[in-house]
Amino acid sequence: MRILITGASGLVGTALTTYLQSRRHTVVSLARTRSKEHPWWDISTGELDWGANPHFDAVIHLAGENIASGRWNAAKKERIRMSRVSGTTLLAQCLSEKEVKPELFICCSAVGFYGDRGDEELTEQSSPGSGFLSQVCQEWEAACAPAIEAGIRTVNMRLGMVLSPNGGALSKMLFPFRLGLGGPAGSGRQFMSWIHIDDLCSAVAHIIDKTSLSGPVNFVAPQSVRNKEFTLILGKLLQRPAVLPAPALALRLILGEMANALLLSSARVLPQKLLDSGFRFSHPDLEGALQHSTNRKRD
Repeated sequence: MRILITGASGLVGTALTTYLQSRRHTVVSLARTRSKEHPWWDISTGELDWGANPHFDAVIHLAGENIASGRWNAAKKERIRMSRVSGTTLLAQCLSEKEVKPELFICCSAVGFYGDRGDEELTEQSSPGSGFLSQVCQEWEAACAPAIEAGIRTVNMRLGMVLSPNGGALSKMLFPFRLGLGGPAGSGRQFMSWIHIDDLCSAVAHIIDKTSLSGPVNFVAPQSVRNKEFTLILGKLLQRPAVLPAPALALRLILGEMANALLLSSARVLPQKLLDSGFRFSHPDLEGALQHSTNRKRD
């Protein structure tokens, strides 16, 4: 297949490009630099040019402002929202207007859609939550409407925390843990939903092949874990203590609203659609996934 990817230079985009190319797909990046040959776009001006070869069998949309870089203020939150909603609106509208449309549109979303839900088990059928991230995810997914209405099979990829040896959230955790300063966030009772980067890539390939799959799909491992369990397993693999808690009040003082949304909220999300469609995870348990991501051996 010929596949167009936005956000191809990011953690997920880089891994996914390599993986899809290994499966003999042709992967093209939607760039921000204007070119007569290659596809490019400018969200701020609402322009998108498909380039010299405008045909694509699938489009995978990953681009968006990094939510974990910098404290949230009004301007940062607006960049987070607009980069996702405006970008998706532009892309979906342009896809709907193509004479030869792609068969598949995969648009990134996040388990933040469900908000802070405590111990409740959440599937793709669960209702949306509340709060800033949930609202952004709802608008983000709704922006795909033009593609859906044009008859393009559309999947909203609700990502959990991505575990990778090449960066992302895990890399930010490793420094304090290696100093022996790791520990649970707040009470540590909040559920964390995660997925190994290898399973993320193979799940995308699964969706490409499974033409019956559409709508929201949870990209998470089958076993969510509490934050306290996550930190204990990571500390064990790094052979460092992981008992120093980061009090919720301190996290809120340092990070503001971002602390509640990214560290203290609980989302116990299940990959129901992936499991029901026959997908098999290579890294279904956290210890194995962390061992692979940190290049550490289990005891």
